[in-house]
Amino acid sequence: MTGFGLAATDYENVKFAVEIKSLNSKFLELNLKLPRAYSDKELLLRNVCSKDIERGKVNVSINIERSDDTQKGATINTKLLTKYYKQLEEINASLGAPNAANLLQTVLTFPEVITYTEEQADENEWNVLQETFLKALSNFNQFRADEGKVLRTDLELRIQNILDFFAEIDKLAPLRVPQVKARLLQFLEETVGKVNYDQNRLEQELIYYIDKLDITEEKTRLKSHCDYFMETLKSKDANGKKLGFISQEIGREINTMGAKANDAHIQQLVVGMKEELEKIKEQLLNVL
Repeated sequence: MTGFGLAATDYENVKFAVEIKSLNSKFLELNLKLPRAYSDKELLLRNVCSKDIERGKVNVSINIERSDDTQKGATINTKLLTKYYKQLEEINASLGAPNAANLLQTVLTFPEVITYTEEQADENEWNVLQETFLKALSNFNQFRADEGKVLRTDLELRIQNILDFFAEIDKLAPLRVPQVKARLLQFLEETVGKVNYDQNRLEQELIYYIDKLDITEEKTRLKSHCDYFMETLKSKDANGKKLGFISQEIGREINTMGAKANDAHIQQLVVGMKEELEKIKEQLLNVL
């Protein structure tokens, strides 16, 4: 959900600049900074952003630069300043006080001596600003779309890596039963001898172990979850949260397979699958 969009437009003696930046967030957190003259347009701009930006901590900054500084700024009321200044001089003279060097500076702090002209919104300028804003928003969305293509390629690679590990586990899983049977036979022969153990009892124990080691259901569900993840990834809808839920289900199946592994090589493959899944979860923070 990280993104960046910038647009600038020169209109007569005014330059409009709009910058949009976003970071990851579970919800839409919009911080809008715009000139005071256009404060009444804030709700309109927020509505536009909420429709185009579903999630993320978004900062929108709108700046206006005017080449003609006489259109705004401070205005000095010379008549009022002169009146205050003469009154202070008369007071100083009557009191016999020396003429203060900072007398003028003191007068400038008096009420209404300096007034500030509020910048007025112009309809034509607003139209230009709105076009600039929409252009920045378009650049922002394009940035996110380009980043999304990279993320999609990476996520597809991670899922494929999990499936590759899964294929290796699928080959090794059936080999565990003969190994367990061989270990049990060796243990019985070493402890009670070949002719002193109950063959039926051995078969019962083998069935118990086979059931404990069986990961057929986990393999089926894992394959199904991975396929569903890939299918959802191809959708044009915003499915970041949905992909997060699917990745949690993938993690459950991987953990169960690891608990039932009873084989060092399979455990190593499970660790590899977990590593790929963690990378997927990190990347999903950037997916809408």
